[in-house]
Amino acid sequence: MIKNPIIRGFNPDPSIVRVGDDYYIATSTFEWFPGVQLHHSRDLHNWRLVGHALTRHSQLDMRGMDNSEGVYAPALSYSDGQFWLCFANTHSCRGGTWMATPSYVVTAKNIEGPWSDPIPIGGYGFDPSLFHDDDGRKYVLNMLWDGRQNRNFFGGIVLQEFDPDTGLLVGECSKIFEGSRLSLTEGPQMLKREGYYYLVTAEGGTGFDHGVTVCRSKNLRGPWELHPQTPFLSSRFQEDADLQRTGHGFFVETQKHEWYLTHLCGRPLLDPEGMNFHSNYAKGRCILGRETAIQKIVWRDHWPQLEAGGSVAQVKVPRPDLPPQPWPQEPIRDSFEADRLNLHYASLREPRDESWLSLTANPGKLRLYGRHYLYSRYEQSFIARRIQAFKMRAQTAVDFSPTCPQQMAGLVAYYSRSAHYFMKLSADDCGQKVLQLAWFIDNQYGEDESAEVAVETESPVHLRLELDHQWYQYSYSLDGERWHPFGPRLNSTHLSDEGSDDVFRFTGSMVGLFAADVSGQKLHADFDYFDYEEQE
Repeated sequence: MIKNPIIRGFNPDPSIVRVGDDYYIATSTFEWFPGVQLHHSRDLHNWRLVGHALTRHSQLDMRGMDNSEGVYAPALSYSDGQFWLCFANTHSCRGGTWMATPSYVVTAKNIEGPWSDPIPIGGYGFDPSLFHDDDGRKYVLNMLWDGRQNRNFFGGIVLQEFDPDTGLLVGECSKIFEGSRLSLTEGPQMLKREGYYYLVTAEGGTGFDHGVTVCRSKNLRGPWELHPQTPFLSSRFQEDADLQRTGHGFFVETQKHEWYLTHLCGRPLLDPEGMNFHSNYAKGRCILGRETAIQKIVWRDHWPQLEAGGSVAQVKVPRPDLPPQPWPQEPIRDSFEADRLNLHYASLREPRDESWLSLTANPGKLRLYGRHYLYSRYEQSFIARRIQAFKMRAQTAVDFSPTCPQQMAGLVAYYSRSAHYFMKLSADDCGQKVLQLAWFIDNQYGEDESAEVAVETESPVHLRLELDHQWYQYSYSLDGERWHPFGPRLNSTHLSDEGSDDVFRFTGSMVGLFAADVSGQKLHADFDYFDYEEQE
């Protein structure tokens, strides 16, 4: 059996494609760089990260973007001997009015790249995709954002032909689908099978009401017949379902003509301090963000159905008739001895470069030159990786010589610029090196003054963060052997999609290494290693 989720932790909006014996899934990255995670499998069960599509500033400019802006819901396809990937670089999503959603397509012969510079394909709304019809013509599908007063912002699905030779949209742009009663229609992708076009959309919003809607037509532009079971997939009103927030899916056929649906999901935890997010029926907070799951599909009367029946996603799903293909286990420790960073690291809003990050300035160490603080929307010297398990340990050692409180470096648990915990080496007003704990939770900055520790050694200080479901715990060591708890247990559910009244929270918890120098001197910190170990 396949156990869900198949790609854990902050990997939402999966778009799947099969090329020969290989399967690929693209997932959203929002304000994190590089853009669009690309995953590979040969058995639909074992997946590994193999690269990113948007690795250059010429492909993706996110300078100044806020939390959960940036790259929304990429759509991956394969045609004419190459991969095609559509995405929107979403700006100004807050405010309840017109947002900017410039949309693009990039191409590559190989999934690992290089990927082309982006070709503009309009900006009607986020979540664009490309449909390759069997007559060779191509069409861009998109949700339509309507920012007018007293309108449904989710204005339906539009379609327009795309000319790959000129890179231009051609012909009429027509609205082909208004959406179902579930509303909030987005994420359109299209499939053609046995004479029917199938339009697959995400509806209900990406919270606990989320779902997958399927409709069909003999004509590319409709009219569309809704699936007798609408939504096709949803955990709405299923408060006991293990996989919540299920939606935004698409279909794939195996070499043996079996069918599967990949979709996003969330696994909420209750807030241990009692401030739970509540809908009419569900509660909890998804500290790992939205993840990728899979369901077995059968076809009856030209309609897809969940093999398990009903509309609720299952945790355990029958494997396809394919040989198992596990991947080698990744090492726990990164000693920064390679000439490039591990694929799992991401930075905020901008690509990494030697002006703020170096693997060569002190070989065998990661050097970060301090820039803005974590709350800034510009110039963070920060690399982080996704937390993908409810029990994990992250650890590092940092060599840093601050002389004033404006200089700091350390280990961060991060959801957004307004939701993070930070154990840092810094200095007090007298220039004494100190270990401190700071946070930004519920739009309030805070420090634990009682936890401050003077650091007399000039040797690197070892820092550790452990997660056990609802709680984080920091600790430190001056010799790498004797460890001391640092500060109180910290509520992990604040660092979640539901951890604030801001509805634009679509990412997941990250853990990483950070340096700031708001004095402008760009004091550097050297990190000896970074460990990431899942303990469940």
